[in-house]
Amino acid sequence: MAKKQFIQRDISWLSFNARVLQEANDPSVPLKERIRFLGIFSNNSDEFFRVRVATLKRMLEYAEKRKNLNMHLEDDPQVIIDEIQTIVLQQQNEFNRIWDGILKELKKEKIFLVDEKHLSKEQQNFVRKYFDEEVRSNIIPLMVESLPQLPYLRDKSIYLGVVMSKKDTAYKQKYALIEVPAKAVGRFVQLPAKAGESQIILLEDIVRFNLPYIFSYFEFDHFEAHVFKVTKDAEIDLDNDVSTSFVEKIEKGLKNRRKGKPVRFVYDKEMDAGLLEYLIRRLSLNRKSNIIPGGRIHNFRHFMDFPNVFHKQSTRRPSFTHPALQSTMRVTDVIIKEDLLLHFPYHSFNAVIDLLREAAMDPDVNSIKITAYRLAANSKVINALINAARNGKEVVVMLELKARFDEEANLEWKKILEEEGVKVLLGVPKIKIHAKLCIIKKRKGNKTIQYGFVSTGNLNESTSKVYGDHCLLTSNRNVMADINRIFRYLENWKNGNIPLIACKTLLVCPDNMRKEIIVLINKEIKAAKLGKPASIILKINSLSDIQLIEKLYEAANVGVEIKMIVRGIFCPIIENKKFKKQPSAISIVDEYLEHARVMIFHNAGKEKMFVSSADWMVRNLDHRVEAAIAITNPNLQAELKDIIHIQLRDNVKARILNNELSNNYVPSVGKKRIRSQIETYQYLIKKTIPISEVSGNRYRK
Repeated sequence: MAKKQFIQRDISWLSFNARVLQEANDPSVPLKERIRFLGIFSNNSDEFFRVRVATLKRMLEYAEKRKNLNMHLEDDPQVIIDEIQTIVLQQQNEFNRIWDGILKELKKEKIFLVDEKHLSKEQQNFVRKYFDEEVRSNIIPLMVESLPQLPYLRDKSIYLGVVMSKKDTAYKQKYALIEVPAKAVGRFVQLPAKAGESQIILLEDIVRFNLPYIFSYFEFDHFEAHVFKVTKDAEIDLDNDVSTSFVEKIEKGLKNRRKGKPVRFVYDKEMDAGLLEYLIRRLSLNRKSNIIPGGRIHNFRHFMDFPNVFHKQSTRRPSFTHPALQSTMRVTDVIIKEDLLLHFPYHSFNAVIDLLREAAMDPDVNSIKITAYRLAANSKVINALINAARNGKEVVVMLELKARFDEEANLEWKKILEEEGVKVLLGVPKIKIHAKLCIIKKRKGNKTIQYGFVSTGNLNESTSKVYGDHCLLTSNRNVMADINRIFRYLENWKNGNIPLIACKTLLVCPDNMRKEIIVLINKEIKAAKLGKPASIILKINSLSDIQLIEKLYEAANVGVEIKMIVRGIFCPIIENKKFKKQPSAISIVDEYLEHARVMIFHNAGKEKMFVSSADWMVRNLDHRVEAAIAITNPNLQAELKDIIHIQLRDNVKARILNNELSNNYVPSVGKKRIRSQIETYQYLIKKTIPISEVSGNRYRK
């Protein structure tokens, strides 16, 4: 049997989610953050099943058709699904163990999760009143025996499966379903408690307590209720009806998504056997479906917003203003003179907002063009663009309606923007617009001035506080020329991709980025063969593109030094005796989400350094519009390289990526402990003001 060449991408992703679970298990992490990591793990798992497992199940159906045609299928989807099920069950057991430990820690801090069976008289009265005033109008119990078919179950909701009976007979019994209205009411309710204590009840337990009241009509005297949830296929199928507009197709696809096939069923393992069998049968699940028994609590994603009842508050460090912007000088004036590299969340995102606000008010500015993928709920970016349109500027927004799970929000933004006179571009069929770009044009006398930015992250002031990204603000003419070309393509994509091919400075997908990366790797391979220094440093979210992985193998074979920081999916088999120089790879999971993409090539001593919106995945390189920009200013190069080297030295939050997916921490015994996110903060703030003055008011938050 041939030796395995690559790690299967979905199995690799589960290994990433295991690293998130490690953070929840780390006693050095503040308790509130440990609970948040459990919520992140749960939310990640939900999306994984909605997207990846759903895709595998679709492939499975397709595989049956391919078998009939004697067509080869490299990876058997059922084998992968079975392996996923095994890993997920193991991770669920680890999750439950960690949660049990956290509950004990909560008790030490006098924080108690109280269920419906352990309420004081005062709390019982509070729960009855709260239910009557806040919850009752939001629930509609469904008596399942009277329904010809199982009702529509929402993908992101949790349900109580209720069994009602009489204590004096085993024959009279009824089933009911209740959707827990967490979205409308909130999942957590703080109860009256003794001084110095916090007592919290979950919304489903408030509903449980009130079951006799809800079902008083039936005169039952015994109630059991267990939580379950269903995860559905999140793929949007767009019909091919040429008479239907793209927006209508998205809207129709969203409605159909709600009817998606179940891909996972998670339930309280104490659930009544008869009700469980009924639900599995009505959902058309079988032994090959992902049926996962769990504990009493589900939808842990809500725990990302656990009440802030902790005595020890977060030690998260505040963002600060870039030193070049600390005077009264406008952001616009700074970047027209020199490039500016922002590092989020260390630097404040306010610089980007200020740039757009300045453009909105500047009488000399005549146009703003910008791409938008995922926006904040109350987006200051959008507010600035609307103000620009109201001030008579031409404003063009490329709004990606196919941004998964943000489709509805972006449809709403489309309506708001168009009502204000903003021109909204809706993308290109079968291609997502993932590049983070902005170009602002102003006319000063007879001179046209252009400036803007290229970023690795979304234009989202909320996520900028927790996502690690880089954003280059620049007025470089060649860069602006390429951004103009990209917008020319986006505005006239039916005329073909000639504008993208014409880009000379930016690396752009789907046209030249892959080719240029291969050219740069080949240069390192050639240098190594000649015995000259050769190296590649890659920081990325996901690495699964087979062609580029094989180029890295080729480079390792001839002795190119390869160092990688990969947060998520990591498909290379990098431990190989045939490699002349063993590549190294780590993954950093910490307080902030490492989201930036950086490429550094030795290039015969004249280093080529890029920040990019693109991961090394087929979907990014071949099916998205992406952009990478070279960092050419020597000071900015040195700064970016320093940050990357701090991360490469991390021995607190870095895990070694190896063939076994073991997620072992980088050893720190006998070495100075380096936690890269704290070291990066200190490195950048020292460039801003003396570290002794950080606690003062010398910088804006």
